[in-house]
Amino acid sequence: MLNVKNDPFLDSVGDLISATNIRNEHTILIVDDEINNLQLLKRTFRGKYKILTASNGLEGLETLKDNINEISLIVSDHKMPIMEGTKFLEEANIIAPDVIKILLTGFSDIEIITDAVNKCSLFQYILKPFNPEELQEAVKSGLDKFDLASSKSLILKDLKELFYKTIKSIASALDAKDPYTHGHSMRVTLYSIILAKELNAPSHQLEMIETAGLLHDIGKIAIPQSILCKAGKLTDDEFMIMKSHPVNSEKLIASIKKLHEVVPGVKHHHERWDGKGYPDKLAGEDIPYAARIIAIADTYDAMTSTRSYRKALDHDIAIAEIQSCAGKQFDPVMAQKFVEIEGLIKAAKDNPEDFYMQYSTLYKEIK
Repeated sequence: MLNVKNDPFLDSVGDLISATNIRNEHTILIVDDEINNLQLLKRTFRGKYKILTASNGLEGLETLKDNINEISLIVSDHKMPIMEGTKFLEEANIIAPDVIKILLTGFSDIEIITDAVNKCSLFQYILKPFNPEELQEAVKSGLDKFDLASSKSLILKDLKELFYKTIKSIASALDAKDPYTHGHSMRVTLYSIILAKELNAPSHQLEMIETAGLLHDIGKIAIPQSILCKAGKLTDDEFMIMKSHPVNSEKLIASIKKLHEVVPGVKHHHERWDGKGYPDKLAGEDIPYAARIIAIADTYDAMTSTRSYRKALDHDIAIAEIQSCAGKQFDPVMAQKFVEIEGLIKAAKDNPEDFYMQYSTLYKEIK
């Protein structure tokens, strides 16, 4: 019998279903300097929503800041002292861009309306004196839009989490093929994103490098276990088979649209700065940026990890080797930066799980 009590997939489905009713009770902020208008607006929505009020724009901004996780929609008068409604909604849009905004105005000036729509992300304007039923319908439509946007955000977050967990699972499954490479993909990824951050790579590049790092050896799935785990030196034929793994990686991920941009980093992480690498003998800056970073991280982890054919080398020896290979095997600027931050790399090597949670871009996106 299927046990569904603790099924994480069903839990996720439940989260997505509940996303269509994210706010059981919506909170509306009403901003108007005239007490009679405030009372009328409160009566219009009483019993339907939780109501917060403010008598001017500055007070409205403070109320919004104090209740930013509760407020779904703002109804604001336009003509107010201290701060006009359009200016208030413009400031509110900076603070809470997803909150729905409705402007009440006694003016039908097209310039005021256009300015409000463009600067405030205005959902709707309603001329005064307003019809309560018309306003109620506008608010209901606005809240429907708010719920839909919130639901989409939750779904996107869940999809990102699924993508992240899938990539991590693939990397873990690959590492499990060889007991000597346990955790290799995660450590290579960690060293890669640390180096990339120290090189001031933009956030989008960091996400791509992290994904490429996790998948950089995925092509080894097609390499026989007898070659992957061989204790002695590989024969020429065996080495040729081993060298096929970057191209295998390309074939495995090239058909996945979301992974298109990580293919160069995965395929070319065994190229050399001097052009003597594989599979395409690229040289210098013709080697993709991500691949140059992963090459250093991959080599460092290979040297500092125990393998079937040798024991792990000391951190200092590995750093010295990377420094000596700058401008030959590795991008000289990247290699020099890696040497400069060797203390940080050593700390990450000694505590990879904690450092990965700190540096991961993909992990932070789903939190």
